[in-house]
Amino acid sequence: MNWRAWRRQWLTEPLYRMARETMPSLSLTEQQAIEAGDVWWDAQLFSGNPDWKTLVNVKPVALTPDERAFMDGPVAQVCRMLNDWQITWQHGDLPDEVWAFLKQHGFFGMIIPKEYGGLGFSPYAHSEVVRQISVRSVTAAVTVMVPNSLGPGELLMQFGTQEQRQYWLPRLARGEEIPCFGLTSPEAGSDAAAMTDSGVVCRRDIDGVDTLGILLNWRKRYITLSPVATVLGLAFKLSDPDGLIGDTPELGISVALVPTSLPGVVTGRRHLPAMQAFQNGPTEGNDVFVPIDALIGGVAQAGQGWQMLMSALAAGRGISLPSLSAAACTFAAHTSGAYARVRTQFGIPIGKFEGVQEKLGRLAGNAYLVEAARRFTCAGLQLGYKPSVVSAIMKLHATERMRQSVNDAMDIHAGKAVIDGPANYLGNLYRALPVAITVEGANILTRSLIVFGQGAIRAHPYLMKEVVALGNSDQLAGEDAFDAVIWKHLAHSLKNALRATGTAWTAGRFVAAPKGSRAAAPYYRSLNRYAAAFALVSEVALLTLGGSLKRKEMLSARLGDVLAELYLLSAVLKRWQDEGQHESDLPLVAWCAQQGFATIEKRLDDVLLNLPMRSAGWVLRALLLPPGMRATPPSDKATALCANLLLEPSDTRDRLVGAVWEGHDSPSVEQLERAFELVVEIQPLLDRIKHAGLRDWRLAHASGAITDAQANSLEAAEKAVAAVIDVDDFAPGEFERQPV
Repeated sequence: MNWRAWRRQWLTEPLYRMARETMPSLSLTEQQAIEAGDVWWDAQLFSGNPDWKTLVNVKPVALTPDERAFMDGPVAQVCRMLNDWQITWQHGDLPDEVWAFLKQHGFFGMIIPKEYGGLGFSPYAHSEVVRQISVRSVTAAVTVMVPNSLGPGELLMQFGTQEQRQYWLPRLARGEEIPCFGLTSPEAGSDAAAMTDSGVVCRRDIDGVDTLGILLNWRKRYITLSPVATVLGLAFKLSDPDGLIGDTPELGISVALVPTSLPGVVTGRRHLPAMQAFQNGPTEGNDVFVPIDALIGGVAQAGQGWQMLMSALAAGRGISLPSLSAAACTFAAHTSGAYARVRTQFGIPIGKFEGVQEKLGRLAGNAYLVEAARRFTCAGLQLGYKPSVVSAIMKLHATERMRQSVNDAMDIHAGKAVIDGPANYLGNLYRALPVAITVEGANILTRSLIVFGQGAIRAHPYLMKEVVALGNSDQLAGEDAFDAVIWKHLAHSLKNALRATGTAWTAGRFVAAPKGSRAAAPYYRSLNRYAAAFALVSEVALLTLGGSLKRKEMLSARLGDVLAELYLLSAVLKRWQDEGQHESDLPLVAWCAQQGFATIEKRLDDVLLNLPMRSAGWVLRALLLPPGMRATPPSDKATALCANLLLEPSDTRDRLVGAVWEGHDSPSVEQLERAFELVVEIQPLLDRIKHAGLRDWRLAHASGAITDAQANSLEAAEKAVAAVIDVDDFAPGEFERQPV
C-alpha cells in the first residue's frame, strides 16, 4: 500500500474540505496586514519551546560614537531649549528657534541614510533621541517622532523609486520639507477599507502638456504636523476606469506624495489633542491633480498601499511610542521615589507607608520592564527584522504601563501634581496619556484583534502555510501543500501537549536554562513552562473555534496578553544579563517575573473557563494549572524591596532611573533632585537627634548637641524640601494663553 496516497485520500482530503468550509474569508486589508513585516522572537514563543541561546546571543544595543556625540550635543542642547509649560500654555507650539534647531541638526532625518543627507541612525539611536526629548516635552517628542516613523521618509526608503528617493529624501533630511501622513478619515478610523478618499487615474493638460496623473479627493483628520506640513503622504483608494495604467479598474488603497501648495489642498484649523501643543489638524483635497509619478513606488506599487503602510508601521510602531512610554515610566519612578523620600507626614517619609510602597514598587517594576522591552525590541530592529506582532505588543503594553505608572505617580504626588504651573512636572504628561493610548492603532483594537489574531497566523510554525494552502485557488495544489504541513503540525501539537503537561506538573524544574543564568534560571524554566502552555491552549482554541475565533475578541485579547507577557519577561531576563547580572537588581527581575507569571495564569484560566467547548477547557485546566502549583503576584515584601530601591541612592537606582535627566536643565526636577540629595545626606544626623530624644533640630542646635555647620545643613535641606512641596499660583489676569 502507498501510505501517503491512502493518507491523502482518506484523511487529508476530508480535513482539507472541512477546513476550507470553516475558515473565514479574509478581506484584502486583513491579508495584507498579516503578510506585512517579519516574525522574530514571537515565533520562538509560539513554538512552545523557545531557544534561550537565541535570546542570550542577541547583541545588546549600543550607540555608535557619532550617535553618542549627537546625544551629548544637539539632543542635550535642544532639551535645554524646551520649556513645556511655555510651549503648552503660552506659545501653543514649539518656539521658532526650536523648529529651526531641529531642522538645522537633522532631527527630522534620523532614519534617512547618510547618502541622502540624513543622519543614518540605528533604531536604537532613534529611540534614544525620542526617549530623551520625551522627558522634557511631549510636544517636541511627537514633532520629532512623526517624520521618523509612519511617514513619507520610511515609505520612500522601503518602496520609493530611485528618482523619488533622490528628490525627496535630501529635502526631508534638511528640514526643507515638513511631512505628515494622512490615513484616518472621519468615515473610517480603524477600518481602512471603509475610507472614501479617492483617486482616479486620468489625463490633464498641465501648462500645455498632456499629463497622466491622478485626480484626488480626500478628507482626513487627526493628522499630526498637518497644519505646518509642506508635503502630505496620502492614503486613498485608486481607480483606473479607462485602463490608463493597466487592466484593473479598482486598484485599491494606494499612497502618494502630495505637495500641500497644490491648488485644491485645504489645510484645516488645528485640533487640540488632549491639550497638547503639537501640530495636529485636518486636511482636505478637492479635485487635486498630481502626476502619476506621485505614487510612492510608481505604478508598480499602485494598489499596494495598505501593505506598504503595515510594513512601515511594523518598524515605526516599535520605536516611537515605546520610547516615549519608557521615558515616562522611568521619569515617573524617578520623581516619585525622590518625592516620597523628601515628603514627610506624621514625622516619616511618605515612601515608608505601605500604601505608597505598593505604588512605588509597581513604578520600579514597570520602569525596569518597559525599558528592557524597548532595548530588546531595538535589538531586533537593528538585526533587520520588521516584527509586526512584536511592534503591536510594544505599542499596546508600553503605553498601558505608562498609563499605570503616571497614574501611580499622580497618586503619590497628590496635590503637588494637581496644581498646574511651571513647577508641575507631571500634569502635562498625565494629560497626554489618551494620545498615546489612541494613536498608531487604538489599544482596544490592538489587544482584541491584532496581537494574537495576527500573531497566531504569522508566528505559528505551521499555521501560515496551512492558511495559504487552504486559500489556494488550485484545489489539487492546495491539498498537496496542506498534506505536506498538517501532519507535521499535528505531531508538533502532540509534543507540545506532552511538554506543557510535564512542565506544569513539575513547575518546569527539569527544563534547561541558559548556561551562566545563575539566579535567573528559575524564571527561564517558568517561561518555558508557560510558553508550552500558551502554545497548547492556542492550538486548542484554534481547533475548537476555527474561524469563529476571529469574532471571539475577549478570548483573543487574553491569549494576546499571554504572548505579550512572555515577550516582555524575555526582555527583562535579557536586560539583566546584558547589564552584568547584578544581584542587587534581582528584586526588580523577581517582581516583574512574579507579576508576569500571575498575569499569564490568570489569562490562561480565563480563556479555559470561557472556551465554548467546556470539556476541552476542563481538561486543559487540569493539565496546565495544577492545584497547589499556581503562580502568585509579588508579595508585599517583594514590592517593598523594589520600592526601597527608589528611596535611596544606589547603583541599582542609577541603572533604573539615573540617566534620564543627566545633563538636562529643568528647574523643578533639579530642585527635587537637590532636595533628595540633601535629605539623604542629613538622615544620619536626624537619626542621631531623634535617638537623643530631641524633637527638633533647632532645639538640638540651641542645646549644643549639633554644630553650626550641621544646623546649616539641616536648614538647607528643610528649605529645599519646602521648595519642592510648594506649588504655583497666579495673580488675577496673569494666566492667559497667548493666541496661536
